[in-house]
This record gives sequence, structure tokens and C-alpha cells, in this order.
Amino acid sequence: MNHSSPPPDTKQMREEDIGAHKESAHDAAERGHAATDNYGRALVTFDRAAERRLRLKIDLYIVPTVALLYLFCFIDRANIGNARLAGLEEDLHLDPESYDYSTVLSVFYVSYIVFEIPCSLLNKWIGPGWFIPATTLGFGICSLGTAFVHTKGEAAGVRFVLGIFEAGMLPGIAYYLSRWYRRSELALRLSLYIVMAPLAGAFGGLLASAILTLDSVGSVRSWRMIFLIEGIITIGLAIIAFFTLTDRPETAKWLSQDEKDLAIARVKSERVSTTEVLDHIDVKKILMGIFNPVVLSTSFIFLLDNITVQGLAFFAPTIVATIYPEASVVSLQLHTVPPYVVGAFFTVLLPLLSTIFDKRLIFMIISAPFMMVGYIMFLATEASMVRYGATFLIAIGAFSFGALCNAQGSANVVSDTSRSAAIGTIVMFGNIGGLISTWTFLPFDAPNFPIGNGLNLATSSIILIASICTLLFMKADNKRRAKKDVEAELAGKGQKEIQDLDWKHPGFQWRP
Repeated sequence: MNHSSPPPDTKQMREEDIGAHKESAHDAAERGHAATDNYGRALVTFDRAAERRLRLKIDLYIVPTVALLYLFCFIDRANIGNARLAGLEEDLHLDPESYDYSTVLSVFYVSYIVFEIPCSLLNKWIGPGWFIPATTLGFGICSLGTAFVHTKGEAAGVRFVLGIFEAGMLPGIAYYLSRWYRRSELALRLSLYIVMAPLAGAFGGLLASAILTLDSVGSVRSWRMIFLIEGIITIGLAIIAFFTLTDRPETAKWLSQDEKDLAIARVKSERVSTTEVLDHIDVKKILMGIFNPVVLSTSFIFLLDNITVQGLAFFAPTIVATIYPEASVVSLQLHTVPPYVVGAFFTVLLPLLSTIFDKRLIFMIISAPFMMVGYIMFLATEASMVRYGATFLIAIGAFSFGALCNAQGSANVVSDTSRSAAIGTIVMFGNIGGLISTWTFLPFDAPNFPIGNGLNLATSSIILIASICTLLFMKADNKRRAKKDVEAELAGKGQKEIQDLDWKHPGFQWRP
């Protein structure tokens, strides 16, 4: 039996008399005031036109900066694939018939995985406005330093440190955006910076092609110029970001006080029984974020997807070289661009549809078959054009998961601390997939890579199954939760005790 009471009267905040109703938004934004009832229903409604203007303002101030930083984050990680075609293996004396190249790639993921959750929590502790520019500066310096390595050991060492600085970037930005946007809005905004991953593949190929035509700078030549120039650009962007990245709505000088209240109240109105948007770090809430069943299943899905995404990033030039063995280095770099452009389009399209329908899992279910068909094409034929076409299908299916998975994790926790831990967990699992990807296309498997392609076919098939199972679990558990007597279960509990329940709150519903 459902014991839900009728919705309470809501306070109206109309644009035309915002002054008269300022206190309702102000009260909702204030610490100590909840913006929902015990059933998670918002106690304040907002004028859509006012929200639309605020969203646009946040979009213009926040999204371009983080998107540009993430573009060079991904370029600085994946440009080693372009450098490989330009002679990196020969200069560093890496044996092309052994696992030297994969070893150098793997070292990056060791630190990337280990430091993922600590960096996510550090980001919350010191604030994204400082953390994101600082970590960008760090991986920019590492990229610059790669231009001066001469041995396998030196390259591995720099890649290890690069992994430390890049560890907090993807979850850090995802968490940062969750401070500004509603649940339904988040997937699209995540996609607007995660789309930089496939664009980095396209732009990185174009940039590498252009850089390789330049003269050397001192002893820095050929592939070293890629790391030198891209590292300098990253460092410059990091320095600018220290002055332009706003930490949270309360500190945004470009928002009026009414807009700050509206920004805070909007986010709080979706978090059941929450009295403060930015809570203090708490071990119990961290564990609630990590061991949330939907977060764990989503993390597993992202792990499997990242085997494909990172595999494309590191091995796309190599795969293209096996399809077009007679092409020049510059031509091979350019051939990697079109699949990434198509993938980028769908990276934004699917999260846009997710925002419209406020659904995420259904688009994961839709995406998986594209990857499956692509890898079947790789396994079924050796025809160059068919295999090249398969890279387009794989990119269409794979790249949207970054936005969808992080939005899914953010939508299914309550507290800010749990959200930081949940996003960190999802990305950490994704990085385990990245580590696996470095061993998917090995020299002995060339030129058709049946093992690598077969593995990716298996992972994309499991993604489809896991996504369907997660959706069925959420629907079944929501029906069970709807039968609870919320008031009876919360009776006798204090406000802090209720807030600490997070997703175990009896009024909480999973958001697929």
C-alpha cells in the first residue's frame, strides 16, 4: 500500500515579481532549509523563462572553459598514438615485435586508476575552481617533458606522472558541472566536454599532421615537436583557467544574488531531504557513493566501453595503417579524423535526447549494437573499405557512454560527497578498461587483430546485457520502494540521520 500524502502547496517564483518571491528561492538556497519533502518532491517551483536564461548564462561561462581543458587533456594522453607513427618507437628503441609500446601505455593507467578516487575527493575538498586548473598545469608540463625523453624507462616515468595529474580531470569536471545543473540537464552538458575525446582524436590527428611539417626546435624534431607544442598550449590554457573558472554559484561574480539563489535552489530541489548542496566530506557518504548498486553496475558498463574508446584512441592510427598499408604517415593521420568526427556528433546527439527525455539507460542499450556490428564487420572481412566503415559504427556507439554513465551515476545519489565518490568510482572503473585496452591490439595479432576485435565484440555484447539488467533492477526496486510507508520509516530520526540515508532514503527513487 502506498502511504504517500498529497503534494504540499508549492511556492511560486515568477519572473515578473521575482522581488516579491525572492525569499522562497533564498530560503531554498540557504543552509538548513530543505527544498524537497520526504518523498523527494520539490517545495519550490521556478519560472521556466528565468531558468532558461540562467542555464544559458552558465553554459556560456562554464562549459567552453572545461571543454577546452578536457580537449587538451585527451590530446596529451592520446598523442602518443600519433607520435608512434612518426618514429617514437625507433627513437626510444622500443621493440615493435614485443610489448614495449603497450607497457609504456599501461604505466599511465596504473597511476590513473590508483589516484582516481583520491583526486576526486581532493577536487571536492579544495574546490574545482582551483583543482581543475592546477591539475591541467601538471599534465601540460608532463606532455612538454615527453618531448625530451630518450629511453623506454624515461617515457614510462613521464607517463606515470601524467596519469596522476589526469586522474581527477574527467570525474572532476563531471562533479563540477553537477554543482550547476539539474539531473535532466547534466548529460547534455557532460557531453559538451566529453565530446572533446573524439574531437581530440580528430583534432589531434590534424594537429599532429601540421606539427610534423614544422622545422625542428633545437634537438626537438619529428614526433617530439608534437609533445612540445601541445604541452605549451596546455600550460597556457591552465594559467588562463586559474582566473576564469568559477568554483560554485555562490562565488560567481557574473551572477546576481537572485541568480545565485536560483542556481542553488534548482539543484537542491532534486535532492531528497537535503539541507545543504555542498556538504562536508564524510566517510559514510563516500562509501554510500561507491557501493551504490546502480553506480557499480554503471561503472562496470563504463569499464567495458572504455576498452573500446581508449583502444581507438591509442591504436586507431595503427589500425588505419593495416587497412591502408601503402599510405604516407600524414595520410594515415588524416584517415583517423572522419570516424572521430562522426563519433563526436553522436556523443552530443544521444545525451541531447537523454536530456529531453530525462533517461540515460535506454540510450546505452541503443548504442551497444552499433559497436557490436562494427566489430563483427572487422572479424568477418578483410576488405579495406568495409573495415574502415566499421570504425565509424564503433565510434557512433562508444563515445556517448562517457556522458551517459557519469550522468547516470550523478542522478542516482543524493549528497554532494556521495556524488563525488560515485563519479570517481565510475571513472576509476573506466580507467581499468583503459588499462585493458592497452593490451588489446598486440603485434602478434596483426594485421587483422582477430583477438582484439573479438574481445571488443564480447565487451560490447556484455554492455547490452548489463544495461538491460540494470534497467530491470531499477524498475523493480522502484516498485518495491513505492510501497513503503515513508513517514513511518523516518519517524524518530533527526535531520542529519535522514540526510545520511542518501539513496537508502525510503522516499528515494532510482532514475534510469
